Amino acid sequence: MLNGRKALVTGGASGIGAACVRALAEAGAKVVVADVDQAGATALADEVGGTVWPVDLLDVGSLESLSLDSDILVNNAGIQRINPLHKFDPADFRHLLALMLEAPFLLIRAALPHMYANGFGRIINVSSVHGIRASPFKGAYVAAKHGLEGLSKVAALEGGEYGVTSNCINPGYVRTPLVESQIADQAKVHGIPESEVLAKVMLTESAVKRLVEPEEVATLVAWLASEQAGMVTGASYTMDGGWSAR
Repeated sequence: MLNGRKALVTGGASGIGAACVRALAEAGAKVVVADVDQAGATALADEVGGTVWPVDLLDVGSLESLSLDSDILVNNAGIQRINPLHKFDPADFRHLLALMLEAPFLLIRAALPHMYANGFGRIINVSSVHGIRASPFKGAYVAAKHGLEGLSKVAALEGGEYGVTSNCINPGYVRTPLVESQIADQAKVHGIPESEVLAKVMLTESAVKRLVEPEEVATLVAWLASEQAGMVTGASYTMDGGWSAR
């Protein structure tokens, strides 16, 4: 399905990113695993016959002169910080926006000339239900994901005539190290035991009371990367168990 295509997945060494790397490789793409965790990225690249790009995407200045030959770009790398706005560390706020909004912009900017020249491109932004909804204590994350939604739509409008699509995927809470690391923080800020965080905080709005599996997200990524999804662009695909239906 993706034979001959080159894909780049950021945050590709673990979690959703690793599932996307495996799904794209299984579909025939040659995948570049981009991650600050060089050892983890190397192990996964060896597994799928891909290559490694050890990169710290917080170093946005180094991305400004970048040129990419990727046919498929999956902007997935992310971090989380939880605090009320009046206690939110400004440095943390800037870091989240740099990693999850500025870096995707710079990578899209670097990939578009190649995509335009070849008449094919797939930009897939792993957003979040927090790209279309808000939650307390997540000011930076919500702001970054809302911005990513807008960036993705602009890329869709500009890329349409060149065969380039751009879409967001909006999962709820996914079974990843990022989510698991939030449980202690959520327990602290809400004043409840860690054992109650899933039921009382994370899944209260979801009709389906379970975490999303990384492989479920990756299946949608692989389809959006395919030829069959050529008319799907400027969209935001929710995978949130019904959270955003409220």
